[in-house]
Amino acid sequence: MMLRNAAGRRAVATAATAVSLALALAACSGTTKDSKDTGGGEKAAGSATADPNAPLKKGLKIAFLPKQINNPYEKIVDEAGIAAAKEYGGTGKEVGPSDANASSQVSYINTLIQQRQDAILVAANDPNAVCGPLKQAMKKDIKVVAYDSDTAKDCRQLFINQASSEEIGRSLVQHLGEQIGYKGKVAILSATQNATNQNTWIEFMKEELKLPEYKGMELVKVAYGDDADQKSFQQTQGLMQAYPDLKGIISPTTVGIAAAARYLSDSSYKGKVVLNGLGTPNQMRKYVKDGTVEQFSLWNPEELGYLGSYAAAALASGQITGAEGEKFKAGKLGEYTIGKDGEVILGEPTVFDAKNIDQFNF
Repeated sequence: MMLRNAAGRRAVATAATAVSLALALAACSGTTKDSKDTGGGEKAAGSATADPNAPLKKGLKIAFLPKQINNPYEKIVDEAGIAAAKEYGGTGKEVGPSDANASSQVSYINTLIQQRQDAILVAANDPNAVCGPLKQAMKKDIKVVAYDSDTAKDCRQLFINQASSEEIGRSLVQHLGEQIGYKGKVAILSATQNATNQNTWIEFMKEELKLPEYKGMELVKVAYGDDADQKSFQQTQGLMQAYPDLKGIISPTTVGIAAAARYLSDSSYKGKVVLNGLGTPNQMRKYVKDGTVEQFSLWNPEELGYLGSYAAAALASGQITGAEGEKFKAGKLGEYTIGKDGEVILGEPTVFDAKNIDQFNF
């Protein structure tokens, strides 16, 4: 599956909304940042009125709050979103914690509220820990967009999803199954235990593994590397010590898959244990070329940040409220349609292997 052009992407973005996750709306138009809502996010969204012909406001201030500030993948996402803000006459910035603990983002949200940002884009470490301050932001008419990893459904107006969560989870199992001949013990190396996106994908992985064709495969453990390189490396080492006959590992996190590949590449398990998951081409190129990894997947993180930035601008400009069926234009990516409960899907992930990896640079 390759990254599509704008026309193809628009078609998939519209169609994919029918199978999106249950997430929610929250907005209140016609207020100032100093006025108050009459209720919670969902109630406010219902009273908002969209003006699809409204121009994007100039001078919008948007802030990206990633899971952690030193995550290479999220740096790509956020920098693309900040660059997009310049296209529509706004300014963007990235702020965030150096760790991915559940509550580590709360103080940053409070600061962004005090700074009177027009929109906050957050990749949540925990779906609920950030809810209190995000609801306060929405009461002050600061728009909230979740991206990459969602918040609880009533804590934001939109969720910019990389791809269908079901497609991501099931496809990773399908790819691994093909690689190991549908036989053997397998493990999952995740990020944090509370990461919304990771847990959603893992649930779909488990559902896929229940199908008859996987009866010869056994999921023996879900390990957590907390999106920290060294911990993910150690967790991989621990998996191999505990299960020396392990046949495959799925790591649906860019930090985790790179750390696992680094361990396997210098071990006796290289070429014997199949590693699949989500990674960036630049990060994984050497492991594909040295035979440690045959294939892995990802969407274009630059496009994810770009789409999130334009979605936040459309919200802040009153073009959309987050209601299902509303449409907005995301610059060079074209038009997108909001799906059920405020979800906007970027498109299908790309599978990278030795044949195509050199065609990508991110």
